[in-house]
Amino acid sequence: MEKRLCLITGASAGIGAAIAREYAGRGWDLALTARREEPMIELAQSLKKQFGTTSHIFLLDLFGDGAVNDLMARIDAKGLQIDGLVNNAGYGHPGTYLDSPWEDHAKFLQLMLRAPCELTHAVLPSMKKQNFGRIINVASLAGHIPGSRGHTLYAGVKSFLIKFSQSLNLEMEEHGVHVSALCPGFTYTEFHDVNDTRKSVSKLPDYMWMDADECAEQGVEACERNRAVYIPGRVNKLVAVLARLLPESLALKLMAKNSEKIRKG
Repeated sequence: MEKRLCLITGASAGIGAAIAREYAGRGWDLALTARREEPMIELAQSLKKQFGTTSHIFLLDLFGDGAVNDLMARIDAKGLQIDGLVNNAGYGHPGTYLDSPWEDHAKFLQLMLRAPCELTHAVLPSMKKQNFGRIINVASLAGHIPGSRGHTLYAGVKSFLIKFSQSLNLEMEEHGVHVSALCPGFTYTEFHDVNDTRKSVSKLPDYMWMDADECAEQGVEACERNRAVYIPGRVNKLVAVLARLLPESLALKLMAKNSEKIRKG
């Protein structure tokens, strides 16, 4: 029997690599894409040795116009059928809104918002036709709590991915396609190093942090169960519940105080 194939963006490290390991452990083959080739090669070799996984590597920068079309053309040229999609590529963009030129924000929105929607639109028809598909949009706990100073677009984009996943989940439920938004909180990955926020978050207590592999296992299982939105970790779930229950004005004040404390380290 031919193995299922999952396309994972941002697969070179962190949650993307962890989800790749999880799907490989479940018997899937992989299509990995990211901007760094060497980590993907190392991951593919490791998964081949451990699980017998076949990994197709696509070196790609999703920032550019036409990047999704280019990726899908390369996938089609190999005769590959995408059964699963994990929209994970992303980064934080610390600093106030006017700290950066619009061009930087446009690149951020291209990668974090347009690319996931465009990729999803590209793979959905074949998933619907075969009456099977799995789509995970890696959102964030930030999409469930009030916005904070210094990450103006980030929380908004993650909130969008949550609502997008909920709506698409309902549209696809009768076609065997599961769509899920995975909403991790603080996770042990390279994310904060890349965004130069490691120092500011390093003083957070250990109970606020989660292992990437545990997050991936829970997220993939939630998608299998067709959970439209899933928050991994008990502490993260509690934070999301409190954010819903607290009066918005109080929640905003708490977030402002917290984000300022983290920003100052």
